[in-house]
Amino acid sequence: MPTAYNVITIEREYGAGGSVIAAKLAERLGWKLYDQELTADIARIAQVDREVVARCDEQCDPLLYRLAKVFWRGSYERMLPLPEDRVFDTDSMLALAQQLIEDAANRGHCVIVGRGSPYILRNRKDRFSVFLYAPRELKIQRAVAQKMSEQEATELVDTIDLERATFVKRYFGKDWPCRELYNLMLNTACGYEASLDLILQAMEISLSLAK
Repeated sequence: MPTAYNVITIEREYGAGGSVIAAKLAERLGWKLYDQELTADIARIAQVDREVVARCDEQCDPLLYRLAKVFWRGSYERMLPLPEDRVFDTDSMLALAQQLIEDAANRGHCVIVGRGSPYILRNRKDRFSVFLYAPRELKIQRAVAQKMSEQEATELVDTIDLERATFVKRYFGKDWPCRELYNLMLNTACGYEASLDLILQAMEISLSLAK
């Protein structure tokens, strides 16, 4: 066990508040947050012309591409403007994400949201991994609060996590959520601030037990 944690990974169900809690956690610790920025970096690095896109389209299973897009652009990031002509294959996406996540972890003092980070960083001793979940009705309420209809919120809550699970099984060979990867699994029905406090307390307890 480490004497201190340098990386926190936050995996979450859609609507569980993962991005909000991760932002609060990074602010409380004074650490770097990697959430939307990772998605933007992947899109920026993968700039390709139409010919490359066409070749990738021929080689990429449309279902896997759709699953990958949902997985990387989870939460409200689904709304980020990634043009359809920037499509590249899922293997390329995964390789870029792994590189960016490993670089961030090497720099340390960071909070990383999703993007397979618990799987990519699973062998690091200085990472603390959290999985956040919540009751279905609460997740729908939180999605509606993001100014979407109840029908749309319900559809997203009922489908996004199933697609994430399919993607994780395909690319990491694990069930989602993979409980063995997490130091803490937390029901965020207790509220965002309480969830934040519980994560920090769990980190302190984990380190004290290691002494």
